[in-house]
Amino acid sequence: MTPFIAEVLGTFLLILLGNGVVANVVLKQTKGHGSGWMVITTGWALAVYTGVLVAGPYSGAHLNPAVTISLAVGGLFEWSLVASYIIAQFIGAMLGTFVVWIMHIDHYKITDDRDMVMATFCTSPAIRNTATNFLSEAIGTFVLVFAVLYIVAPELNIENQSVNFGLGSLGAIPVAFIVWVIGLCLGGPTGYAINPARDLGPRIIHALLPMKEKRDSNWSYSWIPVLGPITGGIIAALLYIVLQ
Repeated sequence: MTPFIAEVLGTFLLILLGNGVVANVVLKQTKGHGSGWMVITTGWALAVYTGVLVAGPYSGAHLNPAVTISLAVGGLFEWSLVASYIIAQFIGAMLGTFVVWIMHIDHYKITDDRDMVMATFCTSPAIRNTATNFLSEAIGTFVLVFAVLYIVAPELNIENQSVNFGLGSLGAIPVAFIVWVIGLCLGGPTGYAINPARDLGPRIIHALLPMKEKRDSNWSYSWIPVLGPITGGIIAALLYIVLQ
C-alpha cells in the first residue's frame, strides 16, 4: 500500500459512506428515508472513521485537500507530496460518489426533488449568502484542522522515559468525533463540506452523469466549498504553529 493508493481508498470509503448516508435519508423509498440530520451527521462521522482507519497507517489519512495544503503551509508536510495527495483524494471522491449513484439508481429514478438528488453528491447553502457561506466553510474547517493537530498519541512513562504508543484502529475515533460535532453544531448553513475533494469531485460526477432527474450543478457556488475550507485550514495550521 503506497500513500497514493491509501489516499484513494480512504477518500473512496469516506465518500461512499458519507454520500451514501445522504442518499439513504433523502432519496425516495429507501429504508432510511426521512430519518434526518442526526443520521446524516452520524453517518459522515463514521465514514471519516472508516477512511482514516484504512488510510491512516500508510498516508496519515488526510483525505482532504484542505488538510494537505494546511499541513504543508504550516511546515508539517512536504510540499513535494501535496499534488499527488490531492489527485488521489479527488480520484477517491469521484469513484465513491459514482458507486453511490450505481447503488441507489432505482431510488434516483423515482425522486422528483432535484435539489435532493444533488444533495447526495455535493453541498449547497440553506440560505445563499456568499460572505456567510464562505465563513461557515472556513470556520468548520478551522475547527477540523486545529482540533486534529492537537490529537496526541497516548504516552507511558517507563523508567523516566516517555514512550508513545498507538491505539491502532481506535486512533481514528477522535477524528470521527470532531467531524460529528462540526456537523451537529456548525453544519446547518452550508451542509459542512469542509473538504474540497468531497464537494468538487462529486459535483463533477453529478454534472457528467446522464440523469434526467438532475438539476444544474450550481457551479456559481462551487468555489465556496473549495476556497472556504482551504482558507480555514491554513489559518488553523498557522495558529497552531504560533502557539507551539
